[in-house]
Amino acid sequence: MNELDSVIQEFLLESLENLDQLDRDLVTLEQNPHNTEDLASIFRTIHTIKGTCGFFDFAKLGAITHSGENLLSRMRDGELTFNPPIADGLLDLVDSIREILTNIEATGNEGSADYSALVDQLTRLQVASQTFDTKLAAPSPSTEQSPSTSATPTNRLSDGNIRVDVGLLDKLMNRVGELVLARNQLLQSSALFSDAALLKTAQRLNLITSELQEGVMKTRMQPIRNIWDKFPRVVRDLAVTCGKQVRIEMDGKETELDKTIIEAIKDPLTHLVRNAVDHGIESPEIRRAKGKPVEGRLLLRAFHEGGQVNIEITDDGAGLNLERICQKAIENGLISQDQALRMNDREIAQLIFAPGFSTAVEVSTVSGRGVGMDVVKTNIENIGGTVDVQSQPGRETTIKIKIPLTLAIIPALIVTCGGNRFAIPQVSLLELVRLEGEQARKGIERLHNVPVYRLRGRLLPIVHIPQELRLECRSASRQSQASDDEIINIIVLRAGDRQFGLVVDSINDTEEIVVKPLSKQLKGIPVYAGATIMGDGKVALILDVQGMAQRARVVSEVHDRPLTDDAVHSTDQGQDRKTLVILSVANRRLALDISLVSRLEEIPRSQVEASGDQEVVQYRGRIMPLLHVGRLLGIPAEVSLDGPLQVVVHSDRDRSVGLVVDRIIDIVETTIEVTRKAQNGDLLASVVIQQRVTDLINVPSLIRRADPMFYGSPVEEAVVVA
Repeated sequence: MNELDSVIQEFLLESLENLDQLDRDLVTLEQNPHNTEDLASIFRTIHTIKGTCGFFDFAKLGAITHSGENLLSRMRDGELTFNPPIADGLLDLVDSIREILTNIEATGNEGSADYSALVDQLTRLQVASQTFDTKLAAPSPSTEQSPSTSATPTNRLSDGNIRVDVGLLDKLMNRVGELVLARNQLLQSSALFSDAALLKTAQRLNLITSELQEGVMKTRMQPIRNIWDKFPRVVRDLAVTCGKQVRIEMDGKETELDKTIIEAIKDPLTHLVRNAVDHGIESPEIRRAKGKPVEGRLLLRAFHEGGQVNIEITDDGAGLNLERICQKAIENGLISQDQALRMNDREIAQLIFAPGFSTAVEVSTVSGRGVGMDVVKTNIENIGGTVDVQSQPGRETTIKIKIPLTLAIIPALIVTCGGNRFAIPQVSLLELVRLEGEQARKGIERLHNVPVYRLRGRLLPIVHIPQELRLECRSASRQSQASDDEIINIIVLRAGDRQFGLVVDSINDTEEIVVKPLSKQLKGIPVYAGATIMGDGKVALILDVQGMAQRARVVSEVHDRPLTDDAVHSTDQGQDRKTLVILSVANRRLALDISLVSRLEEIPRSQVEASGDQEVVQYRGRIMPLLHVGRLLGIPAEVSLDGPLQVVVHSDRDRSVGLVVDRIIDIVETTIEVTRKAQNGDLLASVVIQQRVTDLINVPSLIRRADPMFYGSPVEEAVVVA
């Protein structure tokens, strides 16, 4: 990179950062038009960008910033009042500057867009005759100084701040991770010798490594305000669109998270904020009729607790209409009438996270398509977090999110089963239970072939690692009949809002581990979240608690009821029950056996590519073909270009195929009673599920007809119905 390129890059970085500040200052100035400090800050930023444009010969950028500077200059001199039209014009200016800078960064030029209409708009605003009732005081000389001559040290990058490439930080983090592994190995080895000098050196190295690890991790930590600072503009624009008045407040903006976590929660938080303004806060007329302040309040709160980051989003709106949610869930077939009667308010509120669920009467440009809250929950759970909703009808709604601080180096519990060591992230650990003697022999009960343990009066589902991972372990060989000296170790884990017990042979210790990505052979197995190297140099796999719970069917991809005595005794004895994924194509209900499903995914349409005449996506390092179920079954449907694709991933050996449907409705465990045998080879039969007629898909037949070489050679058809 030559010197000019580096100067342009520095200009782009500083300008884009300043634009984020401009958004905040303009929203603040709109609330308090007489704030001279914000006005002066906005003027200096536009003036700086304009001055640099002349040096680089960016004509379009120079023209619009010059018009904006003239408008701001008249406001600063008290000749114009900051009103909604001016606010809209300046926000349009900021958006246009951002667009031009993005083009320069990507292509090296300003792009082909025409900004003459914006220049005319800003020029017309300059000749407005409106003036302040009370003139704005002229900024003091120190305030009028441009950034190039300002004495404020916090605005100068050369004083105490440097820019470091993210890739370099990632490499440094990897090296520190290797050092942590070497430290663990040395500590384990030094404990075997009685050499005092070696032990002292190892302890010193341990201290230095811990301090270095903490320091490097801090370089990756960013305050959550990097995300939140964009929300005042989002709330302002959305409130104008919806005809509402909303005030946003933020508490805990300096709460720090790892950069990877920041990137992962950016979109979910944006969706929740938009949802609160659109669905939660009422219109001014309704609020006035209820005796509430006309201006709604949206509170964002973040804080550290228990080694995690807690984020709360609270609005003082109408709250959740639980009756409407329940009714809509029954209409969509998400729950039955009997289930609805047994559900409490909290369980009904959780239905908003079900795929495709929406109570909106009509689809708008803001919401109503039923895509969003389920994606929020999935994205949060993918980084080891949890999301919960609490609502007081008529008063407020709070979304609570708990996420880990970092994903690079995490504390974990090391366990052993059949000679294999596994690491369990400590963020999912609730408690450890040890059963001995009589407790071990009688503590674990079996209700309809489901192992459970009564923990303080509540039935805790029990999962054995050997059964799920097909391992030979001591706990597996003795789980049916325990002897007097038997010891059972149960690790109580949390997966989402559910708890279950994981039985292992032995519990070793807790230690900080370095998360390594899985190899391509293991990447597609959902029960593993990664791998780590232990102190003796051997590899231990990191268990994905959520994936393990889903594999054991303790929880599902969508809503689930906790296991209770009533739920267990209500199951039909002696009948063959199967777990099915319920789908929808053109309002026609379909189902397939969950054993044929590897993953349920939402794939952005922008990621869809073409290979010959086949639609494909890049998925887990491979090319995965997409098959539209409706087209293969000859179901007429209108093609929608909105929202991501709902995809059911089916895998065989090392190949995967994505079955595209309109909507993934639910995962249910039910007794199959064939209503009608299907005449089509791609369908097995028609059954009644959730009081709706549902066709069972013959997945192998469907895939083989579309791609004869997918299975490599003819295989036995997977049959769900006898």
